[in-house]
Amino acid sequence: YALTRLDATDSFAVARVDTGSFSEKDIVAKITFDDRPSAMNRQKRLFAEQVQTFVNDARSSRYTDITGGLLQAVEFLNEKKPARKTVLIFSDLKEDLEAGYVRDIEFDLQGFDVIALNVTKLRSENVDPREYLARLDQWQSKVEKSGGNWRVINDLDGLDGLL
Repeated sequence: YALTRLDATDSFAVARVDTGSFSEKDIVAKITFDDRPSAMNRQKRLFAEQVQTFVNDARSSRYTDITGGLLQAVEFLNEKKPARKTVLIFSDLKEDLEAGYVRDIEFDLQGFDVIALNVTKLRSENVDPREYLARLDQWQSKVEKSGGNWRVINDLDGLDGLL
């Protein structure tokens, strides 16, 4: 969906969130689109193939470093200097860090839109939905305290107009 909404000179990246996600190695695919339509269409096809290959070969990680992934996204977008900075997160938003990883840091998300998509509910939340709501509130607070705009979209049709 996102690829169909992107235009010439737009930049886009897909990265995985794993044990230590504040790393360039976790960027699966990245691109800045050419301003020639035929070249841009080829780039979009290649990008989609790279992401599909990753999805087909992806394995679960023992830990989930969402903060590190967000930091990597911020770094990527700040380097590209786009007019709009949007970070899409596909996750249950439950951060689980390996011992020794420190992620109690301040973000600078001024000018960023952070959108959590299709946030997965955990089994325990069927019993107590307050856990799910608290997790969403925690991330909203973290993003907004850092100057960013937060949004949760569970129906991907809600992305229309955001990209």
